[in-house]
Amino acid sequence: MRPVDASVEPIDGAENARLVAAIARAGDRQAFARLFAFYAPRLRTYLARQGFGASDCDDLIQDTMLAVWRKAGRFDPEIGAVSTWIFTICRNLGIDRRRRLARRLGDADLPPESDVDPGPSAEGEIISREEETRVRRAFDRLPAEQAEVIALSFFSQSPQTEIAKSLGIPLGTVKSRVRLAMNRLRQLLDEPS
Repeated sequence: MRPVDASVEPIDGAENARLVAAIARAGDRQAFARLFAFYAPRLRTYLARQGFGASDCDDLIQDTMLAVWRKAGRFDPEIGAVSTWIFTICRNLGIDRRRRLARRLGDADLPPESDVDPGPSAEGEIISREEETRVRRAFDRLPAEQAEVIALSFFSQSPQTEIAKSLGIPLGTVKSRVRLAMNRLRQLLDEPS
């Protein structure tokens, strides 16, 4: 694997989505090269923090980006950000590699999970904070009754039947409010910042 310049110009979320769409639509090698140049050093940092050696990092980055190339048509921007999708692919490949290695060598040769830094990269934290801020702003714009059921459902993790009982409303009303709130949140999050 050739070295990648970590000083590559940042890519925003909309540009990420355009690049993945170009790969899916036309097999655009330049779009892929841009994604690769941007994400390879970030994936390397992430994998190194997970305890992988240089060789494993190289292999996992290659496998991750190959999966991005092959699965670009399956990416759905409605579900999440490109960065989340790419890091999830990488994370899953890393887990698979550890499992295969554990089966071959036994658990004694693997670093204990407590030695592996489970935290996201600095960039991942920044992206997460930005997304959280966007979601909170959108959440604040929901009607009060929709915000209340979303807060109980997702933040308190209460089952919808309990929400219906505690609010004294029918279960169907709770379900409708959740559905309406999720649709409204999706609309608000799709609006340009």
